[in-house]
Amino acid sequence: MTPRAQIAELRTHDVTNQPPPLTDYNLFELDTPLREAMARQNLDWAEPQLRKMGEVCGRAETQEWAVLANRHTPELQSHDRFGHRLDEVSYHPAYHQLMTLGVEHKVPSIAWQGDRPGGHTVHTALEYLLFQVEAGVCCPLTMTYAAVAALRNQPDVAAEWEPRIMAASYDPRFVPAAEKTGVTVGMAMTEKQGGSDVRANTTRAVALGRSGPGEAYALTGHKWFCSAPMCDAFLTLAYAEGGLSCFLVPRWTPDGARNPFLIQRLKDKLGNRSNASSEIEFEDTWGQLLGEEGRGVATIMDMVQHTRLDTTLAPAAMMRQAVVQATHHAAHRSAFQRRLVQQPLMRNVLADLALESEAATALTIRLAQAFDDAEADATAKAFARICIAVGKYWLNKRLPNVVYEAMECLGGAGYVEDSGMPRLYREAPLNSIWEGSGNVICLDVLRAIRRTPDSLQALFDEIELARGGNADLDAAVASLKQWFAPQGDIEPHARRLTEGLALCLQASLLVRRAPAAVADAFCRSRLGGEGGHAYGTLPDGADHGAIIGRAWAPAA
Repeated sequence: MTPRAQIAELRTHDVTNQPPPLTDYNLFELDTPLREAMARQNLDWAEPQLRKMGEVCGRAETQEWAVLANRHTPELQSHDRFGHRLDEVSYHPAYHQLMTLGVEHKVPSIAWQGDRPGGHTVHTALEYLLFQVEAGVCCPLTMTYAAVAALRNQPDVAAEWEPRIMAASYDPRFVPAAEKTGVTVGMAMTEKQGGSDVRANTTRAVALGRSGPGEAYALTGHKWFCSAPMCDAFLTLAYAEGGLSCFLVPRWTPDGARNPFLIQRLKDKLGNRSNASSEIEFEDTWGQLLGEEGRGVATIMDMVQHTRLDTTLAPAAMMRQAVVQATHHAAHRSAFQRRLVQQPLMRNVLADLALESEAATALTIRLAQAFDDAEADATAKAFARICIAVGKYWLNKRLPNVVYEAMECLGGAGYVEDSGMPRLYREAPLNSIWEGSGNVICLDVLRAIRRTPDSLQALFDEIELARGGNADLDAAVASLKQWFAPQGDIEPHARRLTEGLALCLQASLLVRRAPAAVADAFCRSRLGGEGGHAYGTLPDGADHGAIIGRAWAPAA
């Protein structure tokens, strides 16, 4: 896209002291913490793909797609003009262009191809880049990626659907999956009366012939939240004779008819506007059982575990974009005869935000590495089990204030829709709610400790790899361990414990892998009691220039 010609000399005044548009830059090449994290894992094979993704995501044209996809929100077409049910959602072409970008760059598929190591880590890095441009399309991309884990519980069904996902082709046509060049897969779990308590669901499934794994059932009931309803199939839960079970529900039946997938309305959401979220009803809807009857929660949790990886990378990505926007603005905007980035208090704010972002990226990539290692390494699997909950909780709790502070760095301009910051701010709470809100996730941390005791030990073993590297970290770990000694009920303190685990893990990763300026400032401000409650309260001696330079070199 060629930038529009600009008129800077007006009859009433000259337009000066404004930052240039932040377009046509490479998101990957200018992200030092991400590049270093990928290099540590010897994923050289993925670097060309990541560089290409970073370049495409930085284009002005791609950024304009995101604006248009949110401005022209999805529309429900429940019936045609003759009264026939359609249950289709139409999107602006920009949405489809962004979906094409994500699918063709293999965001949903690269983790499962198995021909090269580090697939989940590369998936994470690719989506981390795309998330900085537009979050809405990342929902169907995430669900499609995560669905593979659950589909593999039913090998015959996986054999039919996996090749369609691996095709890395985005085909938006509403036709049977067998006729498409590629598919997307969604999820529908939540019902009105249950929310996170899926065992309170009331949707029922009756076998259409033989019962059992891979067999056909008719589902009747509702789902209160079903995002991306134009996906080609959905994993959902319903009660069969043997208990709560997991089913694959395609939009078309095997004989080529529209499956009764009744979209009641689209949600009017705070953010995530480009992505349609809906309320649906099943009425004798055709579905295929995945796994055994009564094992539905265990089956679909394989999908949820992987969607939670993406709800952890999401806040890291949005923190990164918020810091980039703030530092870019501060590097070009002057006040009181100095660039904002040169002013001591602003440097403290920017450095503090940059610390938060780098720590989030470090945790996210380490978690993705554990997903890669989990299949062959029991310790990695245990670490991933607890770290996914710790990371999802903490990074999402930190994100809204990071975005708010970054918005404030832009002043009044940051509050204006054209800046992009309001869209980022509206998006900030979502991933803390999706796939389990704060309390649910902290209780899941305790559940992991009870049911998989090795998980807590694996997490502490990882943290203690930095033992002796920082006195504040060593003291924080010793204090944290006391909470897990046999004593009274710790459930009321689950949030505090989860926060402590997250901070100690982030600090350990930075002590081992980041420059001393970053690690020392993080430990002193987050663990040593030398930071305040607001961002911009780093203690004396923090090397603001070094920290900011790692976040955004042009601003250092």
